Amino acid sequence: MPLRLALEWSARHGGALLAAGIFAGLLIPPLSAALRDVVTPTIAVLMTLVLLRVDPGQVLSYLRRPLLVAGMLAWVLLATPLLAFAFVRLAGLEGPLGAGLVIMATGCSATSSPAFARLVGLDGELSLVVSLISTLLVPFTAPPLALGLLGVDLALSIGGLMGRLVLVVGVPLAISVAIRRIVPRATLNRWGPAVDGTVVLLVVLYGFGIMDGVLARLLASPGFVLGGLALAFGGAFALNAVTALAFLPAGKRVTLSAGLLSGNRNMALYFAVLPATTDARILLFFSLCQFPLFLSPFLLRPIYQRLRLED
Repeated sequence: MPLRLALEWSARHGGALLAAGIFAGLLIPPLSAALRDVVTPTIAVLMTLVLLRVDPGQVLSYLRRPLLVAGMLAWVLLATPLLAFAFVRLAGLEGPLGAGLVIMATGCSATSSPAFARLVGLDGELSLVVSLISTLLVPFTAPPLALGLLGVDLALSIGGLMGRLVLVVGVPLAISVAIRRIVPRATLNRWGPAVDGTVVLLVVLYGFGIMDGVLARLLASPGFVLGGLALAFGGAFALNAVTALAFLPAGKRVTLSAGLLSGNRNMALYFAVLPATTDARILLFFSLCQFPLFLSPFLLRPIYQRLRLED
């Protein structure tokens, strides 16, 4: 079927499509403006499809190393936000960029992490488990850290943010479970690559929408935007590096996978749940965080290949 073949092609060329999409959204303002209002529904559908591709039995089998998975989840969801907060305080980044960096560090691992792991030549199994479980846990960890312990003001109560995150994660989870009960497993497996391709296209669509207004802000305040972009790249790569060092005793394969997971955080959930009254500069920083996320398969693949060859 032409549609199925086209979607499978999208899955095979996901990295190139992601990179092209983020720049197209930036450089074609009318397109990003037209797609701005579809960001939230796109995130909901994206979450549903990603969860649909998760085989519960397979996930349970990957949990054969519970201490490693638990340690990685604790590091990603609890330790790195505290490290980011300490850095912000020491560096004197008291403002929207500092707040944005801390909130970014509270986020769960990107749902695209397993696909990114495969793109850079790493095993996606551990990435799958940690990204999935961290997505399910983030409604209970991020609000107390971002709003309570760290004192970041998001114009939303802890309960309000937690409720919105539970809704955005819980509804797609329920729908994906319902679909699995209705659609035969053989059909889901046969259409799996096409679903992966649909996920890629939805991420590109999401990338278009979140770039709305970024070019205008770049032209109006180039210093702030370029500084935020540098902080977004620096924060993502620093989280990657410090996590890799923390898990070095677990072996190179786990180390590299852990670093990739920690450096790629899911800002889509925050776009979906934060109120319109949130500081626009924080939301702008979240948009800038998409550049290291979308470009990491290209930027980091040679490094990962070299490190794996040295093993």
